[in-house]
Amino acid sequence: MHSVKNTASLPYRPCVGILLFNASGQAFVGERGDTPGAWQMPQGGIDPGETPAQAALRELKEEIGTNNAVLVAETRGWLRYDLPEALIGVVWHGRWRGQEQKWFAARFLGSDSEITVATPHPEFTRWRWAPPEHLVSLVVPFKRDVYQAVVAELRPAIKPE
Repeated sequence: MHSVKNTASLPYRPCVGILLFNASGQAFVGERGDTPGAWQMPQGGIDPGETPAQAALRELKEEIGTNNAVLVAETRGWLRYDLPEALIGVVWHGRWRGQEQKWFAARFLGSDSEITVATPHPEFTRWRWAPPEHLVSLVVPFKRDVYQAVVAELRPAIKPE
């Protein structure tokens, strides 16, 4: 068991999240490979020298096999969540206390056949489209406040065709 004495001194991991929506206004969610039953939207760290927008499109490609999407909106600010105590010191080699995220709404331009979660470094075991109003209930409890804020702010950008 790793333990961190003062978690408040740890920084937040800079990260992006993507609310990817299809022509019907449904949002992409994937079931986490390391937490069966836990669903989430694509997200990931920002590499050195990369803008948040560049990171968002890269993360889509890495996590769902395609970045055939256009970014249509982003959160005004950054949203944070803290890891539960049991995960601090275990996740990310104990370097971070949680994540600070810039979220983007992105319209998926492709067909479902372009999406694959069988990527070189898979995050998800399966995926589906879900109504945006269901996203908060699908995610692990410690991310729910962030998801609620993301849906509230970015929902107006979701325009079904």
